[in-house]
Amino acid sequence: MRNETPPLLELRNVSVVRGKNLALDRVSLQIASGEHVCILGPNGCGKSTLIKTITRECYPVQRDDSAIAILGRSVWNIFELRPQLGIVSPDQLTACTTDATGMDVVLSGFFSSTRVFPNHHPAAEHRERAEAALARLGIAHLAERPVREMSSGEAKRTLIARALVHEPATLLLDEPGNALDIGGQLELRATLRGLASAGLSIVLVTHHVAEIIPEIERVVLLQKGRVVADGPKEKVLTSEQLSALFGVRVRVFREDGYFHVHA
Repeated sequence: MRNETPPLLELRNVSVVRGKNLALDRVSLQIASGEHVCILGPNGCGKSTLIKTITRECYPVQRDDSAIAILGRSVWNIFELRPQLGIVSPDQLTACTTDATGMDVVLSGFFSSTRVFPNHHPAAEHRERAEAALARLGIAHLAERPVREMSSGEAKRTLIARALVHEPATLLLDEPGNALDIGGQLELRATLRGLASAGLSIVLVTHHVAEIIPEIERVVLLQKGRVVADGPKEKVLTSEQLSALFGVRVRVFREDGYFHVHA
């Protein structure tokens, strides 16, 4: 009997409350292992909450008709789950603006922190894997450079290297283009395309249509905590649907495999 890989994510009627706000409202979503997907929506629509629900930083409201499974399991030891998913988020970049070096940041991925603290004792294998992750992204020269002296693009690629030290099958990126200039955005896209082509699954969470690399074929639209569209990007990324999603009239066009919007 063929042993199929379980889906990366299965959500059924999942609701998440943050403070007094219903951040996710009965969301049902399935993402296959190895699939490239974009979760697109305006600020405040629940995108980051969805990521935090996947990484077990947020927990859904318990209901009889609600369920969540990650890689086929509904119960995880968080320390066992983290190596399965490479996470890159704005919170990490904020926490890394210190004298920590690129090597410190990448090594911190083994300790679920954002730098190497005195109580952490990286093994030789950890350093070898950190060096390999930096080299994989072409930023070995940043190993000894403090994060505060890096450009925003260099810092972002360092965080991606941190996410890769466990050699996860999936990379989850929460608003990766934030704070990047044009050069940094182009470098980020090239990096993500290279990783996707090498077999790494990409789950991109963003409100920027232009960040959706050509390798991503499926787009999920999230609005006010609900999935309002899900399908091939050619059918989802239309002027009508994006105008309704963002509350402003836009025109969509495609160029060199990327989608763009104009007011």
